[in-house]
Amino acid sequence: MIGFTIARRSAECPLWGLIRLCLDTASIFFGGSGSIFLGEVSMTTHALVGDVGGTNARLALCSLENGEISQAKTYSGLEFDSLEATIRTYLREHNVSVKEACIAIACPVTDDWVAMTNHTWAFSIAEMKKNLALEKLEVINDFTAVSMAVPMLKPEHLMQFGGKAPLKDKPIAIYGAGTGLGVAHLIHAADRWISLPGEGGHVDFAANSEEEDLILEVLRPELGHVSAERILSGPGLVNLYHAIVKSDNRLPENLAPKDVTERALADSCTDCRRALSLFCVIMGRFGGNLALNMATFGGVYIAGGIVPRFLEFFKASGFRAAFEDKGRFKEYVHDIPVYLIVHDFPGLLGAGAHLRQELGMKI
Repeated sequence: MIGFTIARRSAECPLWGLIRLCLDTASIFFGGSGSIFLGEVSMTTHALVGDVGGTNARLALCSLENGEISQAKTYSGLEFDSLEATIRTYLREHNVSVKEACIAIACPVTDDWVAMTNHTWAFSIAEMKKNLALEKLEVINDFTAVSMAVPMLKPEHLMQFGGKAPLKDKPIAIYGAGTGLGVAHLIHAADRWISLPGEGGHVDFAANSEEEDLILEVLRPELGHVSAERILSGPGLVNLYHAIVKSDNRLPENLAPKDVTERALADSCTDCRRALSLFCVIMGRFGGNLALNMATFGGVYIAGGIVPRFLEFFKASGFRAAFEDKGRFKEYVHDIPVYLIVHDFPGLLGAGAHLRQELGMKI
């Protein structure tokens, strides 16, 4: 390997401005991120970050100095036999090697062996660290990463749905629907951000209306345990549509999640529109439950790829009313703000924040 990397900026270096100009120019021509190279670049200023879900794996480089994400690329999980093979492809395509990495993944991470919930990938963290010649490899839950992104988000990355301003240093809740339903909480203590991951998406679905009772009655014989994720996810949206149709003793069509959404937005299918409306309401109920669990006066944040697909519909839905529909505790949650995260890669941003904090940096 032939290459060299310019170290981070030093206040004692009077030539830094010229060096930075050269680096920026080289980056334009060679696609680098602060490195001039002949052949593969060994990155000391950047780390690898990843956000791996049931469908796709997103990989990028993260600046260890400021947490900025660059050179992000998305790979289909169906195209590779393993996560390690995906990472090797990314590093080869970008002609870099790294010493540190943080991978956020959509499954519980409790020990060295990681097996994805909605994918066939499974691996040993220690073995992958060794195989990739990494000095440090952090593997965290995907919503741990999303939660760690919250302190890094700017106002333009957020869209507020009711409530007042968040209270400083109060607990935060994060949840989001995609292939599954992710949940995490975040607290700030001793000058550190601490994510409290879990599998909150698999709690029992709590019906709270006659319509929701009907949904539960249809789905329980089919699924056994009806978790919140069986409703609040891409497949869950289809489950809602099926249950609505079957509750009327009719036969549902074989629709994909995008079909349900498209027909609902086009107002061409009453059942699909009803399913999407109910999805928004149950999202509100679930978010309100999270707010009560941890007194999240620091805010409730929605991530995931589903809600942004029908943003205007969501704005006009019963989401906020359902969020506050907590009986005697309606006033308690009334001021708690809810934000939709509109950053393109919150998982990558949060993976970088987690890694930087583990390396002793303040975020």
